[in-house]
Amino acid sequence: MSGQSVRIAVLVSGGGTNLRALLESDNQYGRVELVVSSKAGVGALDIAHEFGVETMIVDGKQDGFAERLIEVLTRHDIELIVLAGFLVILPPEVVAAYPRRIVNVHPALLPSFGGPGFYGLRVHEAALARGVKVTGATVHYVDDVADHGEIIAQKVVDVLPGDTPETLQRRVMQQAEWVLLPQVVQDLCRQMTNGRS
Repeated sequence: MSGQSVRIAVLVSGGGTNLRALLESDNQYGRVELVVSSKAGVGALDIAHEFGVETMIVDGKQDGFAERLIEVLTRHDIELIVLAGFLVILPPEVVAAYPRRIVNVHPALLPSFGGPGFYGLRVHEAALARGVKVTGATVHYVDDVADHGEIIAQKVVDVLPGDTPETLQRRVMQQAEWVLLPQVVQDLCRQMTNGRS
């Protein structure tokens, strides 16, 4: 591994579709060194193993979660943290330890359909119930409020007649999340690499 590669940790809680998109992307400036899951037995851990990436489980419901997570990230010299379907709100001390170095992908055009309770199919159910004509994905910096931090990039996806939450979710993943997240992560890694010189 090049000593210049930005060391990335991906935090997951589910199937790992965005993790796979990151691992399959050609990021010349960064490398996923660690996958941290908030629970055991999720598909994302299988994907990490498939790509030979080290995994750890840090239970988001246990006392001391923030301290444990910071300890794990520090031990692995992590420089950039990517939340990819991570269903735990990061404690303020974690956010403070990595200012503007934690990003999240959200399956809607924030600030619409974001915040507590908006995850998975719920986001797309809400978008369809509201009758929006476009939706998409957002990558943003993480702050102390769910789905609130500064927006880095967004990608628009059309809502089609006859869409169900499932068809819309799939199209948003394929056309927006899996494209936007690797692109933004590479851009951030490039900026971080350039900033070292």
